[in-house]
Amino acid sequence: MYLLNPPAVRDATVFSSMPDRFRRRGVASDWANANRGGEHIEAFLEGPVWADGYLWVTDIPFGRIFRISASGEWEQVAEYDGEPNGMKRLADGQFIITDYRNGLMLLDVASGNVRPWLERRNSERFRGLNDLMFDARGNLYFTDQGQTGLHDPTGRVYRLSPDGRLDMLLSNAPSPNGLVLSPDGQVLYVAMTRANCVWRMPLQRDGSVSKVGQFFTSYGPSGPDGLAMRSDGHLLVANPGLGYVWVLNSRAEPVEVIRGPAGASLTNLCFGGDDGRTVFITNSTDSTILSVGMPQAGAPVHGGQPVA
Repeated sequence: MYLLNPPAVRDATVFSSMPDRFRRRGVASDWANANRGGEHIEAFLEGPVWADGYLWVTDIPFGRIFRISASGEWEQVAEYDGEPNGMKRLADGQFIITDYRNGLMLLDVASGNVRPWLERRNSERFRGLNDLMFDARGNLYFTDQGQTGLHDPTGRVYRLSPDGRLDMLLSNAPSPNGLVLSPDGQVLYVAMTRANCVWRMPLQRDGSVSKVGQFFTSYGPSGPDGLAMRSDGHLLVANPGLGYVWVLNSRAEPVEVIRGPAGASLTNLCFGGDDGRTVFITNSTDSTILSVGMPQAGAPVHGGQPVA
């Protein structure tokens, strides 16, 4: 990657670390067997969301949802038989979850109950849902990653409209992961983890996509994962294999690199805090949350409508 002006480099700091009472030491899981080489991991944090003054995160292998206060105190909100990854808040305070095992799930915060919301498409199971986001009109975009990659580029990107219509926007994606819209809502960016890149998907007026292209190319053992959008149009890309967050301008040039500690695996990120200018980053290596300040706040994050 040739750059006329090398990007600035900053280090993220630890915001909060998972308390020992929540760490599942020496416990095997089906998810870790398939995705972490059978390693007995204590947790695998993902899906950060800032809502109601808390940072909410998921723990994929052990089916847990946590919320973390502004002072760094952890509380387990739910535990269920699933593998939750991405998460977004609904207007009524519930959360929609992309669950690798079960499809789209609904979390009722008051009771801690997690129930199915959309398990199948046309009677067919999803491959393994990963991440999601809403647009300003209430459309829900989500990725169906499964075990796809360059060997099997058949991952999918879906859009679910408020009236229940489910459209498949892409069916040839090599490991679709995080996704985010441009501030004007006209372009969808999707991380392709195992292709080590980010795709750019222009959205047409009729809802279709065309002229999909490769926007950014990274390197290393594991490619782009979670994405976030800054209000000025800069795209933030969590890159677990490098332990970086890339901050890209509109030409996909890295203008800044946010680094985690040595050995970190930075999986996902979101804007939050009182002024919306703090970026919270999940570090799956040691079950910590990192943070770094930004000069601009994140672009608005839209929520869906209440679900009956």
